[in-house]
Amino acid sequence: MIEIKNVTKSYEKDKKAVNDINLQIHNNEIFGFLGPNGAGKTTTIKMMTGILGIDKGDVFIDNYSIQKEPLEAKKRFGYVPDNPDMFLKLKGIEYLNFMADIYELSESKRKEQIEKLSKLFEINDVLSNRIESYSHGMKQKVAIIGALLHEPNNLILDEPITGLDPKASFELKNIMRVYTEQNKAVFFSTHILEVAEKICDRIGIINKGEIIFIGTIEEMREKLKENKSLEELFMEITENDK
Repeated sequence: MIEIKNVTKSYEKDKKAVNDINLQIHNNEIFGFLGPNGAGKTTTIKMMTGILGIDKGDVFIDNYSIQKEPLEAKKRFGYVPDNPDMFLKLKGIEYLNFMADIYELSESKRKEQIEKLSKLFEINDVLSNRIESYSHGMKQKVAIIGALLHEPNNLILDEPITGLDPKASFELKNIMRVYTEQNKAVFFSTHILEVAEKICDRIGIINKGEIIFIGTIEEMREKLKENKSLEELFMEITENDK
């Protein structure tokens, strides 16, 4: 479970990138985090993962504070950033072993996980190549595998589907659903609203650093009194927030 409590972040004086937001992502749900460019999605995610400091409030991962107990909190999630250009000089297998070391996976467990996931995402034949030689989609697959290796209780995914081929996208969405069936939490941001509409149990919409909606898509339709697609509802609710 992930809890965001009264979290605020400012990059400039008197200009809040994220303003006093509250969210709770339950075990057994896929929670979609939506918003226009510059709305505060990635800033929020970077505070959730401890990459950015929090000006006010706190984030709890399975009841561990990301500020006060960062190591315990970070053990309990897998994170995929919005940009997979990381550790480019490492070979794919070196990066995955590095991630396995961080999460203290045994030799047998890491071997099993790397073999299973690299075959599932069809990159097992390029793991001996440097990541800098990979396409964007292949880099994304390596980042996803690294986040999944230790089978965390929570997934935090920032635009994870961007750049993936259809099969990899299908497999990732299946994994996300399996996680919820195992009573785990999935939090992901996306601009692909058709995907969010199909797989999310609940969504949250952020605009100008503030949460303007939390709930199911059906609840959004009831609120707006419109039986429309999520894309149409999203456009209407963000336009009304101007």
